[in-house]
Amino acid sequence: MALNDRPSSNMGGISRQNSSAAISTEFDFLVRMNFQFVEKLDEQYICPSCRQVVLNPHQTSCGHIFCYQCITTFLECTSAPTCPVDNELIKSNEVFQDNCCKREVLNLEIYCTNSPDCSSKVTLCRLKDHLEQCQYESLQCTHTGCTDRMFRKDLKEHLKNICKYRLEPCPHCQTCLVLIHLKNHEETQCPEYLIPCPNACTQIMKRQELKEHFHECPEIPIECMYKKYGCSVRDKRVKVRAHEDMALKDHLLLVLESNSKLEKQIADLQVTLHLKHQEIQELTIVVNKLENEIKPLMQQVSKTDNTLSNVQKSLEDQKDRVSSVQIQLQQLTRAFNQDPSPSELGLLKHSVGSLKQEVSVVESLKDHLASLEVQYTRHSGLLNIHVQQLSLNEERFRQLEAMSYNGKLIWKIQDYKKKKKEAVEGRVLSIFSQVFYTSRNGYRLCARAYLNGDGTGKGTHLSLYVVVMRGEFDSLLPWPFEQTVTLMILDQSGAKNDVVDVFKPDLNSNSFKRPATEMNVASGFPCFVTHTALETPKNAIYVKDETLFVKVKVDLTGLEEL
Repeated sequence: MALNDRPSSNMGGISRQNSSAAISTEFDFLVRMNFQFVEKLDEQYICPSCRQVVLNPHQTSCGHIFCYQCITTFLECTSAPTCPVDNELIKSNEVFQDNCCKREVLNLEIYCTNSPDCSSKVTLCRLKDHLEQCQYESLQCTHTGCTDRMFRKDLKEHLKNICKYRLEPCPHCQTCLVLIHLKNHEETQCPEYLIPCPNACTQIMKRQELKEHFHECPEIPIECMYKKYGCSVRDKRVKVRAHEDMALKDHLLLVLESNSKLEKQIADLQVTLHLKHQEIQELTIVVNKLENEIKPLMQQVSKTDNTLSNVQKSLEDQKDRVSSVQIQLQQLTRAFNQDPSPSELGLLKHSVGSLKQEVSVVESLKDHLASLEVQYTRHSGLLNIHVQQLSLNEERFRQLEAMSYNGKLIWKIQDYKKKKKEAVEGRVLSIFSQVFYTSRNGYRLCARAYLNGDGTGKGTHLSLYVVVMRGEFDSLLPWPFEQTVTLMILDQSGAKNDVVDVFKPDLNSNSFKRPATEMNVASGFPCFVTHTALETPKNAIYVKDETLFVKVKVDLTGLEEL
């Protein structure tokens, strides 16, 4: 340890002028090493205290030489240190580094510390340089994870051919990997490694070709291509293909039956469309009637506003006249107090009569104004009722126009930024779509969106869900709801890069059981799409003119028409 790292004292350390203050660089390397000298070591180079070669020699005032570590120990362990050779008092300010002895010690010849493997002889001062090149120096393998040690002469061979942690190219795909991981790479990841078909079809192929092979593997179980028409056969591909060829007549009957059902559905839809058209016409007549009723009310309200304005203006004039009357009354009061003459009394009576007439006019105007205010309030209330009814009819129009009975919903979300801001501020967390049905008498559903995210997607994603609602025909439908649902954000650029995700209902979830209230708990994707991907996509446009289109599609396979 360097001496100048310790606090100085009169007797507790070697003074700065008498020592190099630190173990020399040459000795840093040599401390704690065992040496075998070529010739017997002279007594003058042996420390009297530790009986080892004096490293970084220091001489006392009595002429004895100690190694730095020993002399430092003497000075620090006692307040009055004495020389172990002649018991003379050692003064720290008289202890100095013996550079002459240092040079002699560093030039002493020793055998390499790696002897007997290495037979080289070097001086102490050259030992470090020698060990940096000595072929028998023990070195650590440089590969990460390897703990092996070996002679320098064996390191190159170890790194190249022996070390289990060396990088080796995969013999199949040429990817460089650590040797101990190479076998696992071949067995689980290598795209060029030859593997047998997991379906035991006898073919051997590269792992990267396995996915494509699945499309033609004869041993993979598949559905009959006529499944959508009612065929329930599921077997290995080779057997299903044979079945399709042999059961052509049965399949033709299924197709004809399906076409008959479709024709019936088309007829029902035409009837429904006709009924809707009639309903829309009736609503149009009602709206027109309401508009005709509102027009005279609006005119009357406008007329009432004008009358009220005139009355208010007249009232202001009458206020001025009342002020004038008050002044005249004050004058009359003063005149009465002064005992007026008969002529003055006649004038006063005339003035009082005029004042009475004016007060009477003001009172009648007040009554008329109150009547007008009551009439205005009644007309405003009627107008508000008609406006509310008109708004309800318009909303019903929109719902009827957008109503779907084929399990598909196209939801147009307008004012995207405004609605997202309301969600961020916590005013309107979620919005609902219009209702849609899987068929005319089918399940009643709607979509629900959290524009600022919900749950794990809050603040980072748009969350999208489907809600099963209470319907008129629930008692006739199978429960729980088990149809596969596809959710989409539509690309408005024309590139068809829609954001799509699909889920199969969890039959144990309350979200898909028969609704006991107006609607069940929504189910879907809290992290459907990130705000970044939605608002600034690379190859698509999802928000255009502040409008977003959401599509929901219910797979109607296996769902029978009531």
